[in-house]
Amino acid sequence: MITFPNAKINIGLNIIEKRPDGYHNLETIFYPIHLEDALEIVTLKSSDKKVELQVSGTPITGNVEDNLVIKAYRLLKEKFNLPAISIYLQKQIPSGAGLGGGSADGAFMLTLLNKKFSLNLSLGELETIASNLGADCPFFIYNEPTFATGTGNIFSPINILLKGLYILIIKPPIFVSTRDAFSLISPKYPQKRITEIVQLPVKEWKDHLINDFEKSVFAQYPEIKNAKKTLYEMGALYASMSGSGSSLYGIFDTPVEKINLSFPNYFIWQGKL
Repeated sequence: MITFPNAKINIGLNIIEKRPDGYHNLETIFYPIHLEDALEIVTLKSSDKKVELQVSGTPITGNVEDNLVIKAYRLLKEKFNLPAISIYLQKQIPSGAGLGGGSADGAFMLTLLNKKFSLNLSLGELETIASNLGADCPFFIYNEPTFATGTGNIFSPINILLKGLYILIIKPPIFVSTRDAFSLISPKYPQKRITEIVQLPVKEWKDHLINDFEKSVFAQYPEIKNAKKTLYEMGALYASMSGSGSSLYGIFDTPVEKINLSFPNYFIWQGKL
């Protein structure tokens, strides 16, 4: 059985305050896009191995046991008598990009196991389990445009009209540490809520809608700042970094041509919203 975990972008991102537990309260909009991985599970006849993972496509680093698809399997294994399985993960969503690729894989794994083995878990139950994988994992259970507050774990539905527009995702070969990005933030309450700003025409977002990570990340990595400037020069209605980067996106009213000329050696993906 196979499924296709999709990425998300952050539309606006305000870091509001630092919490007593060391985390930060924020507000942002999670918006799903059609950039997708492929995730397949196959039941193993042999019981020698409980779970095995094979990854292809875009390389990912780290210990296999730390991969969220493995952690998702183990969470459900604690509750149900799951058989041994092989997991095949084809990565297209770049890692460390602020696009939620790992979180999507973990959440979709829960949904896939629920369906394949008829576990009969409700969406609410899956959401609760996904919260043990990461703050934004529950978003991918419902996978609809969402206004997120708290640490990015308190969700409200939001109506945002982007149908018919095009999105261009670019990621330079730069790694941005999320921990370091947070450490350089001075939290503050925004003058205008993101939920108000996104009701304006997209072409007006440029003057109002910000990602608080951009100030510190751009100071450290001028190339990312210049890439955002290039997106606007190419005709973007709105451009922003997603999450803490290093990916950026531009929203356009027509498809973009000759992208490679502007962003050599970048990861590039274009789709329709």
